[in-house]
Parts: sequence; structure tokens; C-alpha cells
Amino acid sequence: MGEIRLFWLLFVWVLGIERGVSGLACNWGLQSTHPLPPNIVVKLLKDNGFDKVKLFEADPGALKALGKSGIQVMVGIPNDMLASLAGSAGNAEAWVQQNVSNYVSKYGTDIRVVAIGNEPFLHSYKDMFTQTTLPALQNIQAALAKAGLGKKVKTTVPLNADVYQTDSGLPSGGDFRPDVRDLMLKIIKFIQDNGGILTINIYPFLSLQADPNFPKEFAFFDNKANPVVDGPIVYTNVYDANFDTLISALEKNGFGQMPVVIGEVGWPTDCDPNANIDNARRFNQGLLDRIIRGQGTPKRRAPPDVYIFSLIDEDNKSVEPGNFERHWGIFNYDGSIKYPLDLGKGKALAPAKGVKYLARQWCVLSPSAGVSDPNALAQSISQACQYADCTSIGPGSSCSNLDPQRNASYAFNMYYQTMDQRKDACSFNNLSTVTTVDPSQPPCRFEIMIDIGKHELSLSNKIPAAGFGTLLLVSLMLVLGLANGVH
Repeated sequence: MGEIRLFWLLFVWVLGIERGVSGLACNWGLQSTHPLPPNIVVKLLKDNGFDKVKLFEADPGALKALGKSGIQVMVGIPNDMLASLAGSAGNAEAWVQQNVSNYVSKYGTDIRVVAIGNEPFLHSYKDMFTQTTLPALQNIQAALAKAGLGKKVKTTVPLNADVYQTDSGLPSGGDFRPDVRDLMLKIIKFIQDNGGILTINIYPFLSLQADPNFPKEFAFFDNKANPVVDGPIVYTNVYDANFDTLISALEKNGFGQMPVVIGEVGWPTDCDPNANIDNARRFNQGLLDRIIRGQGTPKRRAPPDVYIFSLIDEDNKSVEPGNFERHWGIFNYDGSIKYPLDLGKGKALAPAKGVKYLARQWCVLSPSAGVSDPNALAQSISQACQYADCTSIGPGSSCSNLDPQRNASYAFNMYYQTMDQRKDACSFNNLSTVTTVDPSQPPCRFEIMIDIGKHELSLSNKIPAAGFGTLLLVSLMLVLGLANGVH
């Protein structure tokens, strides 16, 4: 029997290698003004070997499209719903019926996990969700059981890595943050008792972005960093060190066998000195190589499920953490490839197929525009960027090399595209005109949006999170050279 078992394990191991791509997972964000049709996204996932996906909300289009796709789904509950679900078992039962049972039974959607909240204990939330997360978790778990889904569908709480820390500066010193420690232990025990999983988000990019003294090479996987020695263990990257700090915290509190998945990890491509194509490719290729060869960490040799963040860029995400928030995708907003990645055995990324675009035309600053009032141009640019994504023309971004005229053109075009190329969307005080000549100037790309047909997006989905336009007005007043920069 021992020989048969050994042969079988070797067979499974070899089979995994032969398939190349095995067990890839990612986050599918939906904060876009012109989202890819869900059926195209599901095909994109399958073409690139993703068999698990995480949604941040129970989006009907996505959940229907995932039906009978062979892709396992983790569906999220936003933080702003936690109070309602915590306060009423009936609300939790209604949510499960509408967003889990309905799609499992009617569409064959393979929902495996419900994620309660998203990083609810962040320092910046100031205890906003500490009273509601556990009761919401308990009510959803009870509702799943009542619906007959308690064994198939597990629960989790996606957490930011700031819920644990180490006073020694080494992974072995890991423990939970004192202000949430008792709550964390209650949540972990409840999840463990009900066969669920713990989900943690790890962001080496944010470690690098937040600390100018952070050793850059320690953020990557190619063993070029000065190692961190923790007793018999040597760490060459922050990903392993961060994950094992959590494992130490779990072991220290009696949960050493708790299943853990990485809910978010990735690298953005724009709007920060370290957010660029080269760094993103370097990080994500190193991450994929680990996943493909089944590599865990020094304290957990078995590899966890790893949900790459993110599949596609989202031009409607909040930029409060930073303008880079809209540029985490390994694909562009339209499913086109940003940079090459090897998915195993030489298999390359495959782009989205069947994408339909608006007309091949752009809104730009008119060559004959005369600007007698420089403030009028600045106000027009600011207005455009209040309603469209202008993050790529910020300082240090991919379009920051544009001259003042092209800066204005970029802003005008993003508004024009976001508004579905409406005729009145390219009329900035007679300063703009429509052209069929592509004004792109590599690496800066002037977009043409996806044609979403007659489907009318809600006003809230049309208007990106405010804040960038006001900042842009100030910077553009300085950058444009308004008094004599445009003729």
C-alpha cells in the first residue's frame, strides 16, 4: 500500500507540472465606468488558467456568467453592509438566498466561500467595523447552514496584514495587534470551528511605497536582497516574512493548523515611482513562478491559494490611498495585455476576445485654440478630470512626459471617452476638437473606451471618486505654463 500511495503522489505531482498552469486565482474588480462584459471576462479567466476568482460584491452579471464555468467563486460582502447583517438574522438569510442560493441553484455558479467585509480592521477605519464584523460572520454562517449550504460554502474575513505585528522585527515574534487581538481570536476560532479559512492580504508594493527606507530588493522574489535571519530560517523577501509573521501569531495563540489563503497580492503599473511595467512584471512573474511550482513559505511548506490582485484595471476606484489604485490589473481595462507573463511551460497570457470599442476617434485640444483666459483652460481640464480618470498625467506617471498641449488633450479625451463620445462631451469652451489621428505618445496611451451599447450606467457609476480633479487644477496651473504655454 505504501508503494501504491507513493506512486499516486508522484503521479499527481508530475501531472501538475505537465499541465503548466495549476490553481491560479485572482480578484475581479468591477469599479469601472466601461466594464468588460462578464462573459468576456469569464472567457479571459479560463483562457489564462484561472480556476478561482474573488468578487468584492455579489454582482449579478458576474455571478451569472460564472455559472457552469468550472471556476470556483469567493463572493464578498462590502463593509457598508456589515451593520445590517450583524443586526438581523433575517437580513443575513435574505442575503444568502439572493446572492448565494439563487446563483448556485439557477445558474450552477460554484460559490465556495463568502467573504465577510474587506479589511474591516484597518487602522484608518478607527474601529468602525469592530462591533459588526463577528456578528455578521455568525449570521451569514447560520444562514448558509439554514439554506443547506453550510458544508459546501465556507466563510472568511479578508484581513489586511496590519492586524498582526512583531515587536522583535522578525517573523517569529508575530502576534496580533493588541487593540484587535481578542476579537481576532474569537473570529479565528469561529471560522475554524465551522471549517472556514482565514484570508490575508499582503502587499509588498505598499511596504515599499510607504517607507523610503524599505529595501527595494526585499519586495521581490529573485533573491537579490540582503537576507533576514530569524533563527534557523533565512528570509529573502517580504512576502514570505509577512506571511510567516501571521503563522507565528496563529501558532502563538493555539491556531497553528488554521488554513490560510492570500486574498490579495500584486503590483500596480502606474502613478508611483515604483509602480511601472518593469516592476509589476518582475513581481508578478516571480509570484506566478512560486504558484506554478507549488512553493510555500519557510513555516508553511504547503502552498496557499493566492488570489492575484488584480485581473483588470479599474478606472472608477477610489484614489484615496493613491492614484495607483486604478492600475493594479495584469490586463488593461479592456482585457488587452499590459506586459508578458509566463504561465508555465511557456504558456503566455491570452488577451480578451470579442471586445467592441467606440469609434476610433479622440477629443483633443484644438491646434487653433486661442487662450485669452488661462484660467478657462485650467477649469476645463479640472472639470474633465472630475468626471474621468486622469491619474496617468499626474507627476511621475506614464503620461507625465506630455507637453502642456497634450496634457490638456489627454484630460479632454478621457472625459470624452468616459461620456461615450457624446457630441457635447468634446466642447470645452471651443478649445477642443475631435480627431481620427491617434494622439498617443508612448508610453502614454490615449484610450478609446469599450462600447457598452445602449446600456445606461447609473450616475454613481459614471462619476469616479472625487478628489483628483481639484488636485489636478492646482498642479496644472503650474505645469501648463498657462500665460504663454498654449497658442
